[in-house]
Amino acid sequence: MKHHDPKLAPATISECDGVRYLHLGTEWVQGAMRLRRPHAIELEYVRRMMAWLLWRPPAAVGDGHAVQLGLGAGTITRFCHRVLGMRTTAVEINPGVIAACRTYFRLPADDDRLHVIRGDAARWIREPHRRGTVDVLCVDLYDHEAAAPLLDDEAFYADCRGVLMAGGVMSVNLFGRKASFERSAARIAAAFGREQVWRLEPTTEGNTVLIAGCGIEVPGREELERRADTIESRWGLPARKWLRWVRPLAPPSTLRELA
Repeated sequence: MKHHDPKLAPATISECDGVRYLHLGTEWVQGAMRLRRPHAIELEYVRRMMAWLLWRPPAAVGDGHAVQLGLGAGTITRFCHRVLGMRTTAVEINPGVIAACRTYFRLPADDDRLHVIRGDAARWIREPHRRGTVDVLCVDLYDHEAAAPLLDDEAFYADCRGVLMAGGVMSVNLFGRKASFERSAARIAAAFGREQVWRLEPTTEGNTVLIAGCGIEVPGREELERRADTIESRWGLPARKWLRWVRPLAPPSTLRELA
């Protein structure tokens, strides 16, 4: 796999109606935080990236290790660290993004449960000692043009699967045209196995979140509904909607609900 060496864009900030936004030198939004609710998840697609919670027993969430590839405005990192109480690692290549998150987006300093690493996600994830060390992997890798994922080949997704523990789960933000989505989804399915990949309905803005598992056995509908109730009551996320929106990544003739 080729090493990606992007020209790093400057991190810029805007605010509107009580929401602070992160940009990379363009009008494209890379992340957002509501100033009065800094630990809530403001953007709809980011909330959907947390749908991996349906695939994990709620009692085990706090004991897991969550990794984010691409920091954005630090929303998932803050939520996993502060709200879910997970050991959390974020990998971000752009030092300006890390500085902006620490200065403007309430990202705390590193501690025994939080590590923010300046580095290339492709290199980090294929280091041999990372294999089998991650419970939850969230991938959101776009540059200032937001045209396609920066890392999006089958070898990269195979490395993503490699870092997951048995029963681990990955969520990926895919944004763009239908053809681009289909290519990315096919690469993820090739790496994880088609029966281990699910998709949520796209957002109004065109973001589609995929969930991919590492040997996950999907529980029955009653258990999924119990998990959704727990997620909503404990962490305030719209998990009942996720259950309505999620479908297996399967041919149209076999398309069915999650359970």
